[in-house]
Amino acid sequence: MTAKTPSKPAGSASESREVRLKAALKANIARRKAQAKARGAAERPDESRKG
Repeated sequence: MTAKTPSKPAGSASESREVRLKAALKANIARRKAQAKARGAAERPDESRKG
């Protein structure tokens, strides 16, 4: 069996928090963009058929 050792020093707690926050923000922005795109498509379903 192997003993579990922390992969990062104790001083990097703020760095790991910052990395988690950046990832969460990026996911949140992507989700909001997808929602806005879906709303726009729902409002104009026949716009692609114009011609």
